[in-house]
Amino acid sequence: MSEPAGAQRRKIVLRPARPADVRNIYELVRPYADRRILIAKDLIAYFEDVQEFTVAEEVSADTGGATDLVGCGALHVMWDDIAEVRTLAVRRDRLHHGIGAALLGELLERARALSLRRVFCLTFEVDFFAAHGFRPIQGAPVGMDVFAEMVRSHDDGVAEFLDLARVKPNTLGNSRMLLEL
Repeated sequence: MSEPAGAQRRKIVLRPARPADVRNIYELVRPYADRRILIAKDLIAYFEDVQEFTVAEEVSADTGGATDLVGCGALHVMWDDIAEVRTLAVRRDRLHHGIGAALLGELLERARALSLRRVFCLTFEVDFFAAHGFRPIQGAPVGMDVFAEMVRSHDDGVAEFLDLARVKPNTLGNSRMLLEL
């Protein structure tokens, strides 16, 4: 199958998100949230968490280097040894081009740079995450002392991680997975 004209002139660049990207991240995630694949969040939540995000930009030589946001993902630190991959999304017309894998790889590198030992995710894309070393889990993979601290969080993602009764069945009905780094 041949690539579309100009396809070889496109380059994907990963970089930390900036506040100027937030509205584009929101719009990128919205179709997934509308289908209950990702958790719907208010725009303000993305501004508050912008420093957690990495974005994928497509740079096109055909348009003088213009960029287009085609993917995003966030790494949310939950405790001293664990973080969650959140809001991993790729624009539908760019699925199956390696962008999600590149974003996940970048987020895992950030986790390693922070000396984290485990990364958690909630996902419908079990095969994708399994191919990157994640495995399904049951229950909360933390000790009671950490559980007692984490249960104080108001974050729904932390509640999902802890497998709390208030989120059962979990918000979206997705799988809980963990990767040991």
